[in-house]
Amino acid sequence: GSRVMDEINQVMAMIDAAAGSASTYSESLSNASDRLTQAKDRNALRSIVESLVATANEMQVNNRSLEERLNASKEEINQLQEHLATVRSESLTDPLTSLSNRKHFDERLAHCIAEAAERGESLSLVMADIDHFKAFNDTWGHLTGDQVLRLVAMSLRQNVKGQDITARFGGEEFAVILPNTALRSALTVADHIRRAVMSKELMKRSTGQNLGRVTISLGVAAAHKGDTSQSLIARADACLYAAKRNGRNRVLCETDPEAANTADTKVA
Repeated sequence: GSRVMDEINQVMAMIDAAAGSASTYSESLSNASDRLTQAKDRNALRSIVESLVATANEMQVNNRSLEERLNASKEEINQLQEHLATVRSESLTDPLTSLSNRKHFDERLAHCIAEAAERGESLSLVMADIDHFKAFNDTWGHLTGDQVLRLVAMSLRQNVKGQDITARFGGEEFAVILPNTALRSALTVADHIRRAVMSKELMKRSTGQNLGRVTISLGVAAAHKGDTSQSLIARADACLYAAKRNGRNRVLCETDPEAANTADTKVA
């Protein structure tokens, strides 16, 4: 950002210099016009014309130099803007899974809740957590644990639409924001994700050993009037842990009887 501002300041300085040159050139033309009216012989006319030609050539050189410098600055600013866009994208992306990170999730959820309320549209939130992840991680190691996280992230991406936002909420927990999606449709999306994760066999890359299948539990909640990000997350999270308490590898929503007990006890 500092480099962009430096380039802009340099461009402004160049424009100021060009404006000064144009003003000087205008004065030279005005003076030449006065001198022409007072010229009395051929030599005086020649001197005035030669002066005008020299001034015009100097102005042409200055303009060419200014054009080159402006083009170079434009290219530099474009490159810096692209770099800034990349940096911003990286700052909002989880490096392991390439999903949105918690910061981006929080920003988008708050925006989606406000937009849904303004437009009178549906909005649903899916919270997902890998079953027995800690035991899996302790048994097979962190590198294999990372592979599991990437597998779940891939399943999320493959089962959402373009407007939906997938995020790594933290640790082994994930979230999906579903704009303009009612609870019933959100349940369908969540179950597709659950089935996609369960269908994949995990292989240990270093040995080729089959490590079996991974499962996830999911909770789904729909936005209500007056909801905040915190209240919507809390309801979806409660459904998620109700799913874990009731056997794991399942999807529960806030209207399911099993989710009525919203105790804070969390299950791995």
